[in-house]
Amino acid sequence: MEIRFIEPKNKRAEKVGWKISERVRSIVKYYAEYTEFTEDELVDEFLLNILNDKKFLKWIDGKRYNKRIFAQIIDTEEDEDIG
Repeated sequence: MEIRFIEPKNKRAEKVGWKISERVRSIVKYYAEYTEFTEDELVDEFLLNILNDKKFLKWIDGKRYNKRIFAQIIDTEEDEDIG
């Protein structure tokens, strides 16, 4: 029997100091409870959906340093897991 080691969920996670309304905080809290995700996981997963916005990606494509931006926001390791 081969031992499989546990991989961290998110190797590059950082704390952020955003201020959000009490209403939004409650929505995240209860949606996390409903989905059985942690609030952190839920916000991370939800915000990644922004990458499905074709207009946003087109806007980035028009930026001067777009390759650097795409390198920061596209997770090639995650893409390899999907493909």
